[in-house]
Amino acid sequence: MRFKNSIIFADMNISFRIIAPSDILIILPLMQEMGSFEVPENVLKERILEMATQSYECIGVYDAETLIGICGLWFQTRHYAGKSVEADHIIIDKAYRNKGLGDQLFSFIYEYATNKKCNWVELNTYVQNFPSHKFYYNQGFVIKGYHFVKEL
Repeated sequence: MRFKNSIIFADMNISFRIIAPSDILIILPLMQEMGSFEVPENVLKERILEMATQSYECIGVYDAETLIGICGLWFQTRHYAGKSVEADHIIIDKAYRNKGLGDQLFSFIYEYATNKKCNWVELNTYVQNFPSHKFYYNQGFVIKGYHFVKEL
């Protein structure tokens, strides 16, 4: 599969690439930042390595060869949607935000998911994360329900 995955922004050479499972731990610093460093590093490392053995892929957003963003992708078949992808733990380095990278990232996701025969892209976002709500609405997402969790 070939994707339009390189974009030149001002002084940046931005590209979007699927991170190989063997390199998956490069996402650790961004995952720690996103989680406000609340999950101990060894636990997060273990979880990331396990994720890489499941129906999980991760897009890396790069400026040249520097990882500046990530977006996890969970592939599954849903009874209500058929084959779908759930975008998860999306983060762009603060220095690169508000430059149009989110739109470009989601264009990559849509093309990638279409090529993998997905019918649906879904995601969750925290209730108080208002900037993300506006972004996802602008991307054409609609709210279909609530995401409930219970810690065991």
